[in-house]
Amino acid sequence: MRDATTEEASHGLAFDVTNGVAYVRHMPKGPRDTERHVRLFRNGRNQALRIPRDLELPGREAILRKAGRRLIVEPVARRSLLTVLAGLKPLDEDVPPIERLPAEPVDL
Repeated sequence: MRDATTEEASHGLAFDVTNGVAYVRHMPKGPRDTERHVRLFRNGRNQALRIPRDLELPGREAILRKAGRRLIVEPVARRSLLTVLAGLKPLDEDVPPIERLPAEPVDL
């Protein structure tokens, strides 16, 4: 069952909540989809859903959005090291010189 919402979430998971039961649809890049029946539970005041290990998303953060009756979860793209370094502010002070110590002898 493919629709515009499923195609839109081609790199994540789509959840269809029906009568208190969530259906997880994993959208792999290959031609086949995997569908799971999972249970919802409460974590404090939040509703939660355990994602099976083989459907886990990379990283520790994800984007969650609602499209009609579906909840779509997509992984957050990791920033490259160059992007992180480019966002750092330059130092306002000079780095003091570091004394270069001679290497200690080592018996092999």
